[in-house]
Amino acid sequence: MTSGALSRFRICDFTGQLAGAGATRWLGSFGAEVIRIEDPTNQGKWDILRGSPPFKDERRGIEFGSGFNNHNIEKLGITLNLRDDRAKELLRELVRVSDVVSENFAAGVVERMGFGYDALAELKPDIIYVSNCGFGHTGPYREFKSWGPIAQAVSGLTHSSGLAGEDPAGWGYSYMDHTGGYYMAIAILMALMHRERTGEGQWVDMSCTEAGANLHGADMLDWSVNGRSLRGNDLPASNRSTSPAMAPHGVYRCRGEDNWVAIACRDDGEWAALLASMGDEGPAPAGLETVAARLARHDELDEALSAWTASRNRFDVERDLQAVGIPASAVRRPAERIDGDVATSSRSLWPMVDHPEMGGVRVDGQPAEFSRTNWEITRSAPVLGQHNEYVYGELLGLSASEIEQLADDGVI
Repeated sequence: MTSGALSRFRICDFTGQLAGAGATRWLGSFGAEVIRIEDPTNQGKWDILRGSPPFKDERRGIEFGSGFNNHNIEKLGITLNLRDDRAKELLRELVRVSDVVSENFAAGVVERMGFGYDALAELKPDIIYVSNCGFGHTGPYREFKSWGPIAQAVSGLTHSSGLAGEDPAGWGYSYMDHTGGYYMAIAILMALMHRERTGEGQWVDMSCTEAGANLHGADMLDWSVNGRSLRGNDLPASNRSTSPAMAPHGVYRCRGEDNWVAIACRDDGEWAALLASMGDEGPAPAGLETVAARLARHDELDEALSAWTASRNRFDVERDLQAVGIPASAVRRPAERIDGDVATSSRSLWPMVDHPEMGGVRVDGQPAEFSRTNWEITRSAPVLGQHNEYVYGELLGLSASEIEQLADDGVI
């Protein structure tokens, strides 16, 4: 076990996909002992990412899903068939020696297994139970099930992104899975802090949809104070800044297929610097010396600026504009950001782990560096049942023969 900042906490983990697994991933990388529970009767398919693409190479099977490996680094893995009464008793024993039970099933699933919060609190009064589903365990939508794109749509986030006059574009697939995982990690830490101060456990009931709605703070304020609706007819496309107002402010096509550069001018001085950098080949429109003038003719301005960038290399535009103090960045593809940017290697953002079946595989690091209690990622996701002997033997005290019999009986 590790000696990280959270190493004295143990998490009994039922999470899957990313909205849940992403939360305990954070805690595991800072030292928490996360024990991931999977069903042996369906080859771990509680989590659909097991065995799902992308793959490292031509090999296929439940142990070769790269997404699953990425989302479950630094976790221990056990199997437990909760259709069996002996398995349920083993789970009770595990809860008694854990600090947190985490899950992101649909509302009511864990309760129907017999392990809702009331049952867990009887086993361990100070247990922290954190559930994270699409719509929470109360309210008229509690029976609904959700994936990331659904949570985005219902929360209003999908509507918030798009070009003027076009259909909502959304924020990419399963954005709310990532955000839901972040919120869940924060919730677990806050509940642990409360228990440290008071000795009290509690149930934290989360909703990914509400987490999405929570991201609308500025839009809600604008509606409440100014009566302006998000992306209304009088508002610009979502990639233009209104707070503060900037023009140009957008993403512009460059030379080559699907190549782009982002450019922003925060004030009139930067606009003048942009014109000077472009020289005689710059935008043709005159009378754009002020922000107000440029905002009034933003479409015309974007068309002219796009004509200038279209014949240029995106990285050359980035370099030249940054040199004169203008915020500009080439839009990078993932491989360019991961393998071609010195900032990536300097921050160890993509550590290598050794997977028992796949071998060496790179995974996401954590985007925060702690000077004293930094994260550590050296262990891959567990293969199915990899840590049964440790958990059932060393942790729960079963003998090797007892563990072998449980496996033969299909309990683990």
